[in-house]
Amino acid sequence: MLWLANGAGLLLALAIIAIGTSYIASPMTTMRSFGLPLPEEGPNVAWWLRLKGVRDIVAGLLVLAFMVWGAQREVGIVLLIEAMIPAGDMLLVLAAKGSTKSAFGIHGLTAVIMVLVAIPMMIGAD
Repeated sequence: MLWLANGAGLLLALAIIAIGTSYIASPMTTMRSFGLPLPEEGPNVAWWLRLKGVRDIVAGLLVLAFMVWGAQREVGIVLLIEAMIPAGDMLLVLAAKGSTKSAFGIHGLTAVIMVLVAIPMMIGAD
């Protein structure tokens, strides 16, 4: 069962990196799926969105780094802590009266998957 958690953890890390890369390469297009209305046009909007991309890439690389060094329990802890990012995104989208479909279907589901992957990694590390 731990191999499944490791595989899911790897997929989560790569997905986070891919999303971050998408925000850097095509910030306005990627933002459309986030669940909030697009920010007002301006010369700096894309740069603000790219900031999110950089942070996503680093969050994914952090998980990968712990996986490479074989710190099973720590990977679970990092995933558990990082699950607060999509949970927070979900709450912000809902508070802004954005897309409930994106809030629950993308952000909420991601947070739940991250927690479900983190728990066996933390428990199975003994």
